[in-house]
Amino acid sequence: MFKEKQYLLAVPNFSDGRRKEVIEEIVAPLRNVEGVRLVSYEPEHDFNRTVVTVIGEPAPLMEALLSMAAKAYQLINMEEQQGTHPRIGAQDTIPLFPFKNITLEECRQLAEEIGQAIYERYQVPVYFSGQNARCEERKALSFIRKGQYEGLKKVAHTDERKPDIGLNQLHPTAGATIVSADNEGLTAYNIFLATEDLELAKKIAAGVRGPSGGFSTVRAVGIKFPERSGVVVSMNMFDCGQTPLYRAFNFVRSEAQRYGVAVTGSELVGPVKLEYLLNSLEYFLGLEGFRREQILESHLMG
Repeated sequence: MFKEKQYLLAVPNFSDGRRKEVIEEIVAPLRNVEGVRLVSYEPEHDFNRTVVTVIGEPAPLMEALLSMAAKAYQLINMEEQQGTHPRIGAQDTIPLFPFKNITLEECRQLAEEIGQAIYERYQVPVYFSGQNARCEERKALSFIRKGQYEGLKKVAHTDERKPDIGLNQLHPTAGATIVSADNEGLTAYNIFLATEDLELAKKIAAGVRGPSGGFSTVRAVGIKFPERSGVVVSMNMFDCGQTPLYRAFNFVRSEAQRYGVAVTGSELVGPVKLEYLLNSLEYFLGLEGFRREQILESHLMG
């Protein structure tokens, strides 16, 4: 009986967003691989990280991700790396998500195999998060990343913070890697404010993120991008079905207006699901009875 091909979505990030030649070399193993499609990669200079989006069949995708990680371990030295985004390793995260004809449990099992292979091949310790987390706290990246690379290497020997795979210490230059499987991938979303007041951006970010009383599926920081004017509320949105983009946008705009500050625009970093754009379209246009089939291009999509 014919079995339909299975596809996963992976959104790994590695800790370099500034050195073009290094970024290209790390991404290279994802190119021109049968059964693997590199969708995009987004270097972020101020964060000093690159977010990659790739879709593939389980076996070739696993090998491509491991080859990418090997390049990151080779070319990034965490003793020298600096950036504003939380991180614990050169290949910081490898999250997997079901995409087509594959279950969450199958993704979880593949994440286990990737984690084991990382330590066996490269001696880089691994932390499991999401559905692979060994305890409730480790489901959250923020718990694993607490103290970042510099802080974690001081406490990686303790029972609370030791890696799930590997010796109870970080790799001396590569740090550690977080591997996970989950139902939904994050959507990276930035909202730009017409002010240089970084404290205001941080205050609004605290209001929007879940741990400080905001939306449970959103994490946010207030930052400054040196290459452009104004400040930014930068969000990782983990479920845009539960917390739509328009809701986050309206919240940030409303909070900024309290202080006489305008929102000048927003930005999606990397790909986004069509449904997440459609629900914002329906909201802002007040569409009634809108159907996806009304989009002509949808009839060309499998």
